[in-house]
Amino acid sequence: MRGCEWCAYKETEWLLYQSLHWSVYLADRQDYVGRCILVLNRHCGSLSELDVPEWMELKTIINRLEWIYKEVLGAELCNWSCLLNNFYKELVPNPHLHIHVRPRYKNAVVINNHTYIDTEFTHHYALKKESIVLDDDRKVLYALMKKHFVL
Repeated sequence: MRGCEWCAYKETEWLLYQSLHWSVYLADRQDYVGRCILVLNRHCGSLSELDVPEWMELKTIINRLEWIYKEVLGAELCNWSCLLNNFYKELVPNPHLHIHVRPRYKNAVVINNHTYIDTEFTHHYALKKESIVLDDDRKVLYALMKKHFVL
């Protein structure tokens, strides 16, 4: 779709997994350790427009990601959100379905001997939180998640 940033997105550096219908990226802003963005591979404006195969594949990806978060990284729970608000700031909205996932941690996460604490655990995630994961730790996190993202 012309003018859609997600349709034109070709970056693969932080691509964890790609299927027929979905691409999963480790988010550039690691305000929550392991935060990811799931992007539908076709242009689509809302969840209600997904077809059955896209829903089925999404369910499989959700299962795998939650397993990685809980079993590999020690997350307690995951917050999933489909927020298309920014698209509607444009004069002519052109939303592209994507889903943010923020794993939440009751206990500290240690990567490369650096400790990360979820200071908002049991509360809504902070909207304007800065990235907390160091660049080298992000690379280790990416490799660990990618290794376990086998469906």
